[in-house]
Amino acid sequence: MASPCTLSLSLSLSLIILLTFTINASSLTSEPDILLTFKSTIDDPMNHLSSWSNTTTTHHCNWTGVTCTTTISSLILQNLNLSGEISPSICQLSNLITLNLADNFFNQPIPLHLSQCSSLNTLNLSNNLIWGTIPDQISQFKSLKFLDLSKNHVEGKIPDGVGLLQNLQVLNLGNNLLSGSVPNVIGNFTELVVLDVSLNPFMQSEIPSDIGKLLKLEQILLQRSGFYGEIPTSIVELKGLTIVDFSQNNLTGVLPSRIGSSFKKLTTFDVSQNNLFGSFPNGICESTGLTSLSLHTNNFEGILTNSSVANCLNLERLELQNNGFHGDFPNNLWSLPKIKVIRAENNRFSGQIPDSVSVASQLEQVQIDNNSIISKIPHGLGLVRSLYRFSASLNGLYGELPPNFCDSPVMSIINFSHNYITGEIPELKECKKLVSLSLADNNFIGRIPKSLGDLPVLTYLDLSHNNLTGEIPLELENLKLALFNVSFNRLSGRVPSLLIAGLPALYIQGNPDLCGPGLSNSCPKDDLKPRTGVSKLACALISLALLAGILSLAFGFFVFRRSSIQNLETGIWRSVFFYPIRISEQDLIMAMDEKASRGSSGAFGRVYIVNLPSNELIAVKKMPNFRNQSFKTLKTEVKTLAKIRHKNIVRILGFCHSDDSIFLIYECMEKGSLGDLINKGDFQLSWSFRLKIAIGIAQGLAYLHKDYVPHLLHRDVKSKNVLLDMEFNPKLTDLALDRILGETAFQSSYDTNLGSLCYTAPELGYNKKATEQMDTYGFGVILLELVTGRAAEPMDSSEDSVDVVKWVRRKVNISNGPGQVLDPKLSSSCKQEALGMLEIALHCTSVMPEKRPSMSEVVAALQFLGSKTRVPSLDMSV
Repeated sequence: MASPCTLSLSLSLSLIILLTFTINASSLTSEPDILLTFKSTIDDPMNHLSSWSNTTTTHHCNWTGVTCTTTISSLILQNLNLSGEISPSICQLSNLITLNLADNFFNQPIPLHLSQCSSLNTLNLSNNLIWGTIPDQISQFKSLKFLDLSKNHVEGKIPDGVGLLQNLQVLNLGNNLLSGSVPNVIGNFTELVVLDVSLNPFMQSEIPSDIGKLLKLEQILLQRSGFYGEIPTSIVELKGLTIVDFSQNNLTGVLPSRIGSSFKKLTTFDVSQNNLFGSFPNGICESTGLTSLSLHTNNFEGILTNSSVANCLNLERLELQNNGFHGDFPNNLWSLPKIKVIRAENNRFSGQIPDSVSVASQLEQVQIDNNSIISKIPHGLGLVRSLYRFSASLNGLYGELPPNFCDSPVMSIINFSHNYITGEIPELKECKKLVSLSLADNNFIGRIPKSLGDLPVLTYLDLSHNNLTGEIPLELENLKLALFNVSFNRLSGRVPSLLIAGLPALYIQGNPDLCGPGLSNSCPKDDLKPRTGVSKLACALISLALLAGILSLAFGFFVFRRSSIQNLETGIWRSVFFYPIRISEQDLIMAMDEKASRGSSGAFGRVYIVNLPSNELIAVKKMPNFRNQSFKTLKTEVKTLAKIRHKNIVRILGFCHSDDSIFLIYECMEKGSLGDLINKGDFQLSWSFRLKIAIGIAQGLAYLHKDYVPHLLHRDVKSKNVLLDMEFNPKLTDLALDRILGETAFQSSYDTNLGSLCYTAPELGYNKKATEQMDTYGFGVILLELVTGRAAEPMDSSEDSVDVVKWVRRKVNISNGPGQVLDPKLSSSCKQEALGMLEIALHCTSVMPEKRPSMSEVVAALQFLGSKTRVPSLDMSV
């Protein structure tokens, strides 16, 4: 019989063996198997994780998003359209350091089980659909150094347990639904470099007084989060700060006096839109590292002195707007070598704009409206080649405009209204990107320059309340003006008919000598009366010529039609089908008759709906063959498009090709085009369907721009190129036709497409190179159609017969109330979401391309709206 000691030793050895076996058994699970288990709980609609497979010869360290040292150390699956569940199986990767699942659609609470990942120090779940409160158990993530939960739906208070994460270097909880106050344990984050709790509008908190203990802090972002009270004086201890943003809160009191001398590395300082007051600290700009300063919308009453900015040689942004500053605006600010933005509007600044502004070679934007600056406009201003905006209304500017005031090649916005400027308006020939020009309420004399009509993107023109004389130049009809105001001058003569069409009368009132249709003064009938004798004979000859021309055209069309049919029947055809289509070329040609025609599709051909012998419907687009591409090249280009697999892009089934024609064969969409639906004049879709359509179109464009290889541009985005299936799912068609027709033929056809001008981005007038921003502009027009219920192009000749972009801009300009442009058929319950879509549409149709968002950003914005809207059903009521 074994002794007790021997038995105890035996049991201990058995336990050790069992534990060793268990550990070894768990370690036998291979890394590829762990990844595949993790993948099994994830929805991957775009098939981005197709490389994750045991059937491939690719090593798992080369799978999408996987990074290895000796073992897997990093998993980055950002922006892959993933959803489903985040499985704890990933924690079996014992050396996993980084897990990045940002910019996806994971819809679950904060996955606390990831705290089992013992080596994890970076966790990024930002921009998902993570919801619920932050539990106290968040403290279990003890090894984390980087935690980003921003841009989710996290709500409730920040728990005290977060203070136990003492290794954190980055804590980002921004853009959520947090409430309550920031806990006092924030002083425990002694390693913290970045603190972001911005964009949490439901918070109500003071800035914790122990913020000064975070000696390693470099960035502190608290904007738009309900912070109130005074800025703690302890903040001056944070000498490593580079970015401080306290804007749009309810902070009160004065800025700590040592704030300028303490922040030696400061690059951004923004305390705008608070209730701060007191003098402006003289030392705020003593740091030569300062590159951005924003103090707008406060109640400061100090004087910004020249000495306070003498050392700001690296200053790039100065924002002082909406305060109570007074005294001379510092002259040396105008000539800082790196200054890009000067904003000081809505203060009481005086002083002058010096000619030394020409030294500011990087200056881009100046806004000094509503001050007391008394100055001539210096010649040096026109020498700044980077300047795209200068706005100085409601000041005391005087003298004449220098002839070079608009010479910057990127100048887009000029506003000198409500000043005392005299003389004539100089000819404007250089600033081809000028979008908005306001010279209202000055003392200008002379004629309106004809050269204004040569500015291709000029959209807003306000010359009202001056002493201008002469006629309104006919050249202004070349412009696509959304705002045209020449009221209260001394103009005379006939108003160009294209200019006045659809414009409210108030924009030309106060000019009693103007005349034209629809005005109180009709022009003399002699101007319109045909001359006797010769004129009557000329009219008769013209009528006969027109009749002969019509007969010739009719005969020519008959001969051409007959010849075309013969050519179709006898021509040599080559076909490539990517799907099994049981129809011959000849049968296809015979089926494409007038009965099957659905009309033209812009400038690129006609569309036919053909019923196959299998009773399956297909759509066939007939385009001319310009013979500038070989069959081999054409096959390659069509095959590139046919490989596209996306739920919001119409499939190409095949194509036929002859010397004269190209037939593109598409899947048929039962509901037809969105454009046809809107143009019927009784657009009755419910809000949920409109939003569904908008999101689908945006996803399709974002896929073409970023995800599909090679990246593609659509180049003809319009509602008629959006097709709908039976459940109103949208699909883009007619994309990238430049690859099929060839660039020259495509551009020539596009330039003649007069029915789609509304969708054309303004910069196409001076930049023929296609861009993503041009696609975004066309999409923005579609959004305007969806949110207003109006067709893009005018349907009649009424007073409102302008395109939807002009109509919306004018309505918003006149009333400052965007709600009135919404489709009245929409229910009041969806008004806020509709206004959100309108705002996105206005950004997309910005006249300045750089102001338009990417389509990926548009998708995210629309999906955020969608999170507030019910899931679409087939209920068609509005």
